[in-house]
Order: sequence, then C-alpha cells, then structure tokens
Amino acid sequence: MRASDPHVIGPGLLPTPFTAAEIREATGTGKTIRIRVESPDGSAFERVNRFRETDAEGATLDRWNGDSPDDITSGRVTWVELQSHAAFPAERTTVSTETLELPIGRVECLRYDTKDAPDAEAATFWFSTAHPGMPVRFDAVDGGGVIRTTVVSIERD
Repeated sequence: MRASDPHVIGPGLLPTPFTAAEIREATGTGKTIRIRVESPDGSAFERVNRFRETDAEGATLDRWNGDSPDDITSGRVTWVELQSHAAFPAERTTVSTETLELPIGRVECLRYDTKDAPDAEAATFWFSTAHPGMPVRFDAVDGGGVIRTTVVSIERD
C-alpha cells in the first residue's frame, strides 16, 4: 500500500472502502437514504438522510426520523469527513467480503468487524461496493442486545 493511496487516511488505519471522490461521485447532485433502525427490544423506526447543496468539498446533510419529517437536523459535511467514518484501526479490525440480501437488492459487500478496544464486542459494518458511502448494514452490541441499521432505499435527485 502506497502512502499516496486515497483509501488510506492515516497511519495505523485500514484502507477505507471508498475514497472521498467516490462518495462525492455517488452522491451526485443529491440523494436520499432511508434507513431502518432496529433496537434490541424489538422496536424499530425509520431514519432519513438527505444530501443537498452538493459541491466539490461536501454537501448539506439533512437528517430526521421518518415519523417526524418536520424535525430536521441539518449540517455541512465534507466528503473527507464521510470517508473518515470508515477508517478503522488495522490492529482491531478484520475485513472480508459477503453478499447480503437487503431491501435495496442483493449486494456484494466489504465487511469490517472492528473493536473499540481489544476486549470490546465487535461492531460490524457492511459497505456495498455498488453504493459508495455509508454502510448498507451496521450491527453494534448495546447493553441489551444488538442495534441494527439497514438501508432500505437510496433515491437519487
């Protein structure tokens, strides 16, 4: 791996599944991602992420819960910031490939199993190679069980 590899954003970190440029290109002029969030107690809700006002550096990200569309939180994000969310420590992360059947279809994924500390439970991130950006599925252990987020739709502007 070369130091100039745009997938590597710092020492001790594994290559990210996508570069900032790949995320920017996949977002285009904007997109809306709908995500199902399932809690350990069996309850679930929808979260929505909408990218707008995109440019070479980043976008405005609007977020809201599906049942509260008027309660929007907005902020500016850069493509590099979004890429950095997938920069995991090499010493505590394993990477593999896996195919998932999701509401968005059958997707080939890079699977990252990572731990915050050596004795911690692993969190698992699945990144669809066809959908540069956020993980299409994410599992994290919570005190009461596993919290799972799953992308259910991706709509492009």
